[in-house]
Formats: sequence, C-alpha cells, structure tokens
Amino acid sequence: MKLILAPMEGLLDTYLREIITDIGGYDWCVSEFLRVTTQLMPPKVFHRWVPELLNGGVTKSGVPVYLQLMGNQPSVVAENASLAVELGAPGVDLNFGCPSPTVNGKGAGAILLNEPERVHQIVLATRKAVPASIPFMAKTRLGYDNTDNIIDVVQGIEAAGADMITVHARTSADRYKAPARWEWIAKIRESINIPVIANGDITDIDSFQQCQFISGCDHFMIGRASVRHPYLARRIRQSISGEPQKNIEWPEQRAMLLQFSKIMQGSKKEIGSVSRVKKWLKILTNGSENTQQEAEILFDQIKKVTELDQLMQIIRAT
Repeated sequence: MKLILAPMEGLLDTYLREIITDIGGYDWCVSEFLRVTTQLMPPKVFHRWVPELLNGGVTKSGVPVYLQLMGNQPSVVAENASLAVELGAPGVDLNFGCPSPTVNGKGAGAILLNEPERVHQIVLATRKAVPASIPFMAKTRLGYDNTDNIIDVVQGIEAAGADMITVHARTSADRYKAPARWEWIAKIRESINIPVIANGDITDIDSFQQCQFISGCDHFMIGRASVRHPYLARRIRQSISGEPQKNIEWPEQRAMLLQFSKIMQGSKKEIGSVSRVKKWLKILTNGSENTQQEAEILFDQIKKVTELDQLMQIIRAT
C-alpha cells in the first residue's frame, strides 16, 4: 500500500512538505502544479517551485517529491517533463483535475476531461519524453461537469503509457463540497489494468477504511486532511499494522508549529511567514479534538501579531 501527500495550491508547498513528511507515513509527495503554456520553463522556475530538486528530489526526511505539470499542448508539456527529469525530479505527474475557473477558462486542468483524445495525446507525448525508469502518472477528477467521459479518459491515459492514475472522486463542478463518490473509483479501477490511487474525503481512519472497501484500491492520496491532521498517515499505518495509537497532545503539536515557524524564519519568504503560520494554526483549530481548544486559544493570542519573533515567543509560552 502507498500513501501519497497530495498537492494543494497555495498551501502544501516545500515548507509544509518538510514538516508533514518528517512526521512519517507518506511514500511520496506531489508538488503544486507548475503550469506550462507555450514554452520551456527555465531551470530556475523548477527550482523555485520545487526546491527539493536541489536536494536530490526529496524532502529533508528523504521522501520523494514528484513534480506536477499542467498544460494543454502535448509537445510543451513533454518538453518541460523532460527537463524536470534532467533536473532530478524522481517522478512526474500531470494535472487533469484542477477545478479553478481561471485555469479551466484557459483550456487547462479539469476542462480537458471533456476531450479524452487531447488528454491521451498529452500523456502519450510526455511518456515518450520521460524515461521508463521514472514513475509517470496523471491525476483526474470524475469529469468536468458529468461522468460521461471518464472511462474513455482513463483508458486513454493507460494506453498512452502512464504507470498509475490518481482519481479525485468528484467532478470539477462538484468542487470540494459534494461527497466523494468512491464507487466511481471502483468502476475506473475495473476498467483499466494500471494501479489507481484513490483521492477524496479521506479524513480519518474510518473514512480511509471505507474508501479502501468501496474503491477496492491499494493506494491512497490524502489532501486537505493532511494539513488539518498532520499525523494522519502515520496513524493509518499504525492501524494497519495493529500498533497501539496514542492521542496527539498539545505539546507535540505546539512543537510542530514552532518547528514550522523556525523553517519559515529561515526561508526566503520570511516577509509572509507570519501569515503562513497563522493560516496553518487556523486550520489546526479544526483538527484533532484533543488539541482544538489549545489551538483556538493560541490563535486568539497571535492573530494580531505581525512579527515572527514575537509569534514564536507566544507559541513557546503556551
């Protein structure tokens, strides 16, 4: 079984990847999408988007970071995928699931699910550019505004040579509100012969087990819950192996938040670091029941703080 840390635009970047993968449980991560349009991106763009490329393509704890590309021109996507591999990407993922109206309005992301043949051609061209030794996959939703094309889409992706497919069990029109339809992942899995990674609404051990039972999948991607419950992947593995699980208490979560603050302090994005720490803490107020109250109290104490040093002092004192 594989557990994968999902890409989340504007949130799950290199800094949070470092923290969450250090906790353990994930086999690999997928980066936020790098959008390519009409040309080959320079190496500095790849390095800015996925700094782990400068560390052998892995996080500090050694978890591989697969680079995700999004585009609608087969030759351009393929050319950029080839460069990503040259720069050390340990895997390549193609995004056919982004529901952003802006992205879809420019012919990329989930809107491409209306064009199974275009998806096939993009994957085919990219497969030719990515060595067979490099894991290569695509991520989709169930469709743009209906499920009419999804079997054609995934069969085309398989025929084009992808190694795996990740399926977020919602259409683009569903966004993130409608319940994930894991039964559709089962239909997709039965229609192709390559592994399928199930994604959507895996929020705790119970939902993981339900998704596993309904979808029949062996591999799973965790998105929003990975940020709200940073220990989730580790706890899932403990439940599978029968290891005893202890509740996550506030001192452990506080130490994790302080570690994140220190990483942000040393980053090139220190100007926005206070906002980043606040944003994650706000998400954690909806996380573990054992730590929600402490997270809420801390958030009230720091929400008007503007200096990172002061913020870190308050965290240490809680």
